Amino acid sequence: MLAAKPDAVLIGGAGTPAALPQKSLKEKGYKGIVYQTHGVANNDFLRVCGKDCEGTVLPTGPVLVAGQLPADNPVKKSASEYVAKYEAVHGKGSVNAFGGYAWDAGLLLASAGPEALKKGAPGSREFRLALREALEGSRNVAAAHGVFNMSPNDHLGFDQRARVMVSIRQGGWQLAR
Repeated sequence: MLAAKPDAVLIGGAGTPAALPQKSLKEKGYKGIVYQTHGVANNDFLRVCGKDCEGTVLPTGPVLVAGQLPADNPVKKSASEYVAKYEAVHGKGSVNAFGGYAWDAGLLLASAGPEALKKGAPGSREFRLALREALEGSRNVAAAHGVFNMSPNDHLGFDQRARVMVSIRQGGWQLAR
């Protein structure tokens, strides 16, 4: 591959194992852009890859760069609240994208739950059906990873606001502008 002198390389890996091909490229003198997937968006990847990650570009949920989001970004408030609460327990700089998924699920349930309770008791068939209906009707629920607008045909519910491009700069996540 290096003989082809590519301008960029995409490494399709996840977690810390994705550091190995990147470190190998650097050892062999590769100077082009390295792209990774959202599967490496965690601090352990930064730790293992070290200086060999400098300049790497990848997509991730906005929660990893909550403090860098523009003030008018609809995700900023929720993502920043999650980061503050998480880091209050686990320490500054400990936040990761994965815990944000659970936070978002909680926000969706907090939004849909009251509607479901109007139609049945928790655990009942009526409640489960009403909860599904309420979740599928979720609109403009701003969370740590994006804004949810769900439907019976779209159980992800995210649009373009659910991802940002970041680069790794000085051992951390930097929002690409």
